[in-house]
Amino acid sequence: MSFSNAMSNAPRSHAEAGRRVLIAEARGVTDLIERVGADFNAAVEDILESTGRVIVCGMGKSGLVGRKIAATLASTGTPSFFMHPAEALHGDLGMATADDYFLGISNSGETHELTSLLPFLLDNGNHILAMTGNTASTLARNATFHLDVSVAEEACSLNLAPTTSSTATLAMGDALAIALMEARGFAPENFARLHPGGSLGRRLLERVNDLMITEDLPWVAATDNILEVIRQMTKSQLGMALVGTPDGPAIITDGDIRRAVQAHDDAFFSLVAADIMTTTPTMVAPTSRMEDALALMDSKQISSVLVALDNKVLGIVTSQPAPRG
Repeated sequence: MSFSNAMSNAPRSHAEAGRRVLIAEARGVTDLIERVGADFNAAVEDILESTGRVIVCGMGKSGLVGRKIAATLASTGTPSFFMHPAEALHGDLGMATADDYFLGISNSGETHELTSLLPFLLDNGNHILAMTGNTASTLARNATFHLDVSVAEEACSLNLAPTTSSTATLAMGDALAIALMEARGFAPENFARLHPGGSLGRRLLERVNDLMITEDLPWVAATDNILEVIRQMTKSQLGMALVGTPDGPAIITDGDIRRAVQAHDDAFFSLVAADIMTTTPTMVAPTSRMEDALALMDSKQISSVLVALDNKVLGIVTSQPAPRG
């Protein structure tokens, strides 16, 4: 396929073309701000009152944007899924119940596959939210609420390829999802429950007892000499040693060793664990969230804490990956 005629009119600077696209798309999103008004507010309230799911539909690029909007809605507390309108016309409408909310996306508002669904949706009693660039379109006129996502021009130099319009629609979908999320009081813990495979999910859902180190803990006696303390610390690679005392656990850290060297000079090797140990170590319960334990370590500028129950040490949890042998 030849594009020789088009290439002759190509911009001299590719970066200039890229900047022009970004400016056009930024303008398209900014222009939406004044249109987020009564219908947007009413649509959010209507969805909140719905007991069903939000079914998102769109063809072509609108469908691709719709898939992302459905995913964002679902991951932020609004049950949602994408339904391909062509497949819906051939049986997938069976997935829709009367309690479900329908979000139709079409720049023209006249996409045949979407408008063909309207008789069923209206007869089924589904509320419809339309996102179109044409307020007078069939989809917009038959919708319960309409969000205007029209743009002055596409970023495409031919003003044909969906670029600014798809970006604007995506942004409006994000606005809708986040407004619903905030209205539901969706918290980080809720997000984590829906994202257990991500780093945030792991941090917020995992408990200290899931990650604590329990084997070969570096225990020493209060009367052990400093060389034995150093041996145990080196063996464990945890940067600390645990000291058993009648009053409960104490600890000696790498920092304690360094400070003792500076303070005692040649007398350092005559010291015993009791001389430099900390008798009030930082401890957390085994059921504490790992996120809270990490925040505690960060606030105290330490790299590990004891996991204890009734003053009995069960393990150690660190802010660093567990050392390997």
